[in-house]
Parts: sequence; C-alpha cells; structure tokens
Amino acid sequence: MDGVILTPLKQIYNPKGDILHAMKKNDEGYDGFGEAYFSTINKDDIKGWKKHTQMTLNLVVPIGEIEFVVYNEKSKKFFIVKLSQNNYQRLTIEAGLWVGFKGIGQYNMLLNLASIEHDPREAVNIDLSEITYEWNKYESINNRS
Repeated sequence: MDGVILTPLKQIYNPKGDILHAMKKNDEGYDGFGEAYFSTINKDDIKGWKKHTQMTLNLVVPIGEIEFVVYNEKSKKFFIVKLSQNNYQRLTIEAGLWVGFKGIGQYNMLLNLASIEHDPREAVNIDLSEITYEWNKYESINNRS
C-alpha cells in the first residue's frame, strides 16, 4: 500500500537482556524526529480510528503482540499486520492514512517514533463503527493490501 513501509528490525540476543533496534536516521521511512512515546493496549481492546494530517508514524512492538490495520480511504484498501517480538518489524505510516490497532497478547506495548511533536489539532479521530473492518477476521500474521 502506498504510504506504508514494513521494515524488518535487528534483535541482538544476550543472556542478560536483549537489544531490540527501532530506527536510525538513515533508515527508509525516517521523516524527521518530533518525539518518541510508548503506548499500551490491553488484550482484545481496540484503539482507532485515527488519521494524522502531518505526522509520520514509526511503530515498533517490543512487548506483546498488536494487530495494526491501516486504511486508505481513496483506494478503499486495508493493510494488516501483526507485530511482536516474533515478527519484529517497524511499521511506517505516512500522514493521510487511517490507523487502528488491537491488543493480541496479555500485555502489549508499542513505541512510536513520530516525525513531529504531538499536536491534537493535526489528527482526526472517528468512531470504530465509521470504517467497516472485521477485527477478528485474521488469525495469523498477514500483510494484505
């Protein structure tokens, strides 16, 4: 899907604690740095729909498992992926696309490396019912466009 990049990330295993890479400034999808924040989501809870008008999202899931759904309202297409430490990748989403996500694991945390600082005036939120998507449809890791 245009405006979406899925980047495999390096994990360095260490018996005393692993290193999980997230992003370097020369990586594809890097669009500047505004802020980094962590967000949690409970098992079976869904957050969304949100569309940023300026911010590029760079989403990484170091703990748990989260299903991300990106919707392009112009093409009417969805991009779906479940990220976790077992499918450790960075999901880059350009401004102008709708995104929602669901907690799959018992405890789930994401990191967003955002291109700009948070500004509630540059994002649009709508109710989950406004975009039709069957959240329980896919049982395995999927990349669909």
